[in-house]
Amino acid sequence: MRGAWSTGRIREAEEKVLAVTPGGALMRRAAWGLAGRARRMLAERTGGVAGRRVLLLVGAGNNGGDALWAGAYLRRRSVGVSALLLAPDRAHAEGLAAFRSAGGRVVTGVVPADLVIDGIVGLSARGSLRPDAAAVVERISAPILAVDLPSGVDPDTGAVDGPAVTAAATVTFGGYKPVHFLAGARCGEVHLVDLGLELTDPDFAVLDRADVAAAWPLPGESDDKYTQGVVGVTAGSSTYPGAAVLATGSAVRATSGMTRYAGSAAEEVSRRYPEVVVTGSVTDAGRVQAWVAGPGMGTGNAARDVLRHVLDAGVPTAVDADGITLLANHPELWDARDPGAPVLLTPHDREFARIAEPRGITLGADRVAAARALAAELNATVLLKGHATVVAGPDGRVLVNQARSHWLATAGSGDVLSGIVGALLAAGLDPVLAGGAAAYLHVRAGELAADGAPASAARIGDAVTAAIRDLVCDDDRRHG
Repeated sequence: MRGAWSTGRIREAEEKVLAVTPGGALMRRAAWGLAGRARRMLAERTGGVAGRRVLLLVGAGNNGGDALWAGAYLRRRSVGVSALLLAPDRAHAEGLAAFRSAGGRVVTGVVPADLVIDGIVGLSARGSLRPDAAAVVERISAPILAVDLPSGVDPDTGAVDGPAVTAAATVTFGGYKPVHFLAGARCGEVHLVDLGLELTDPDFAVLDRADVAAAWPLPGESDDKYTQGVVGVTAGSSTYPGAAVLATGSAVRATSGMTRYAGSAAEEVSRRYPEVVVTGSVTDAGRVQAWVAGPGMGTGNAARDVLRHVLDAGVPTAVDADGITLLANHPELWDARDPGAPVLLTPHDREFARIAEPRGITLGADRVAAARALAAELNATVLLKGHATVVAGPDGRVLVNQARSHWLATAGSGDVLSGIVGALLAAGLDPVLAGGAAAYLHVRAGELAADGAPASAARIGDAVTAAIRDLVCDDDRRHG
C-alpha cells in the first residue's frame, strides 16, 4: 500500500531533513535520481545514452534547479543537454552554474531533443501554465519527463483548468503527492526518489495488487456457501432487466458463496445464472449477509419501499444508481437504516451532486475532500467513481484507485462494480477496503475484457473471474 501526502506536509518533512543536511545536498540527491531516470528513458526509447539530446524546460525555483543539476549529471554521460530558461533572472543560481560548468548549453527557444525534462514549476505553483510556458510546451513533440509533477496540474487535487504538461513519466522526491494518483494520465509512470523524509499517516492510501490479493476472500478448506458470504441483490425492473443480470452476475463471480436475487427481473436472472436463488420480493429473499440495491430498480414508490426494507435489514448495504436518487429524493429513508449496519454509496459525479449539494457539499476540484465530507455527513462510506475512484469512510480514511485505462466508461459498468462490492461486503470486508478492492478488480476486469478495444459491460462482468485469477495467482501460474 502506498501513501500520498499533501504538498504542505511534504514541505514540513523536507524542512526537518534540510536542517540537518549540508546545503544543496538534498537537491543534488534528487537530481541524481532524476538524471538516472532520464538515462533509462533515453536507453529504452533510442537504444543508447551517449550522443542523445535532452532539452530542459527551466522555471524559477527548486524544480528548475533539479532540472539543471540533472542536466549537469547527464552531460557527464556525454548527453547533449540544452536548457531553455523561462525565467532567466530567477533561475536557480547554483544549478545553472553547475550546468554551464559541465558544458550545458543555454538556448532561447525549443530545439530538437530525444527527451524533454519539465522543470517549469514546482509544488508551490497553482493554476495552469502561463501563456509563454504554454506556447513552449505546445511546440514539444519529444516525450516529457516531469520533475515532481507535470507543470500546470494542481499538486494536491490533480485538477487541470488550462494548459498543462502531459508527461510520459514523472520523478518525484521524498513521497508521493496526491497528483500522482488523482491525475495519473498526466503524470505517466511515477518513480519515487527516497530523500529520507519521515512521513506517517498519509492523506490517502492506494492499494496495490498485493494488497488486494491479500484481502480477497477466497474459500478455504473449512468454508461453505454460507461462510463465504451470502449476498442479496435487488436491482433491475421490467424496463431495465439488464441491470439485475449484470449486478447479480458479478456478485456470483466475485467469490460470493451464495447469491440471492429479489425483484421483477427474476426470470431473466434465473435463466442466465441458475445457481442464483431468485424471488420476486425482498420480503421473501431469505437471510443475507449484505445487500446490493439500486441499479435499474426505478425511483417510484415500490422501489422506495424496497430500499427502506433493505436499509432496515441490519446488514451492510451497497447502494447505487436509482438507490442513490431515492436517498436524495427521500431523505427520510435514512431513518429506516439500522444504525449498526454500514452503508456504502457508489455515486458518479451527478449522483454525488444529488445527494451532497442539499447538504451543502459541492463536488469541486478537490474530489477527495468532497467524498470525505459526504462520508462524514452521512456516516457512510462513499465510493466516488471517476477517472480516479475515491473511497472515503466516515472515520476519515480514504483509498484512491488509479484509473489505469478508460475501458469502464460504458453503460452498465457501474452495475458490475456494485455486484463486486456486495460480494466483498457479504464476506465481511471492512466497507472502505471492500470499496477499494472492488474498484481495483473492476478496472482489471475492464482491461481483460477490452484487450485493446472497447468492451460491453456484459463482457466486463464475464471477465471478473479471470481478473481474480490474475490477481491471486503467482507469476508462474499466470504465465504457465
